[in-house]
Amino acid sequence: MSLHAFSFPTPTVFGSGAISELPKRSQLLALRRPLVVTDSGFVATDAFRTFSEVLGTSAQGRDWFLYSGVHPNPIEQDVREAAQFFCQNGCDGVIALGGGSPLDVGKAARLLVKRPGYDLTKFYEERDWSGLAPCIAIPTTAGTGSEVGRSSVITLESTRRKAVLFHPELLAKLVILDPQLTVGLPPKLTAATGADALTHCIESYTCPQFHPMCDGIALEGIRLIVETLPRAYTHGGDLEARGKMLVAAAMGAVAFQKDLGVVHSLAHPLSTLCGMHHGLANALCLVAGMKFCAQTQPGLYRRVGIACGLDVMKCAALEADQRTISFIADFLAQLGLNTRLRDHGVKPDQLDALVAQAVDDPCHKTNVVPVTAGDFLNLYLEVL
Repeated sequence: MSLHAFSFPTPTVFGSGAISELPKRSQLLALRRPLVVTDSGFVATDAFRTFSEVLGTSAQGRDWFLYSGVHPNPIEQDVREAAQFFCQNGCDGVIALGGGSPLDVGKAARLLVKRPGYDLTKFYEERDWSGLAPCIAIPTTAGTGSEVGRSSVITLESTRRKAVLFHPELLAKLVILDPQLTVGLPPKLTAATGADALTHCIESYTCPQFHPMCDGIALEGIRLIVETLPRAYTHGGDLEARGKMLVAAAMGAVAFQKDLGVVHSLAHPLSTLCGMHHGLANALCLVAGMKFCAQTQPGLYRRVGIACGLDVMKCAALEADQRTISFIADFLAQLGLNTRLRDHGVKPDQLDALVAQAVDDPCHKTNVVPVTAGDFLNLYLEVL
């Protein structure tokens, strides 16, 4: 029997008003001159003003610095600029604040603080990434779960493709989950980020890698999302729903340490080549990806259906899958996520490039069934 490693190590503070813990927790981590990494859009929000007031009054004489240049789909330049800003200002840690993009950049910037000028295409040739500056991750969307992840997804300059930088040292030292910081998220972004979390849970559960603890976490994440995402989408001020979505997003990211599947390999090129929001890309590809997998793995989605609240325990395998996939399709439609790729500017002449990048993407290597270039083309055509 082969050996497997299980780990859920990230300290997390959760609850409405949890941001008030930041000054004390920063002090415990010896952060006296942190670099705050976020994006320009978030700087203009009430949530950022709340954050600034908390950090600004955290202790007399404490300085903090701001890098707000992160792109919606983060690029290598973001990582390099954040690292340079860190070094220029003598910072001693990172507070990554915002959606998945600032969180990924904040985590990854510490690599280039440790090794300035390093060629990130050679990331996996370097084994020792110990001693990175401490990082506090504070998500303001409930989607990627990057706050508890061991990876950063960055588009590299030399390849123009998304690269997954994966190492346990990238884990944040502390996560703060405060639903008050997500209240201002518009409905469309609430839906898209929530669909990202849902995709993480479904794909990680169906990934064939052995990890029963992650399976349980993924299924409970699905249940929470089905219960609370419509409420967060319709009533943005529902703190209970917002809070449970934050937890579910973190659970999805914990679960996908198992790995992911074909939907993410479809989605990543849509962000890189077409500028599409990652959660939206996942949402538009999810149902097609589930149908593709169910064709050769009957019964694959039975327990996903049960987590959704469906009575499919005694159904035949094919019916259980069909009912579950139909439920997911209707669920996404209620959130306005039933559009086509062409509705978001994707053109037929981009298909060859999309397929080429999807084939090279590592996520489908752990899909429950093998995926060929022809399969990718058919799947893109199905949702185009």
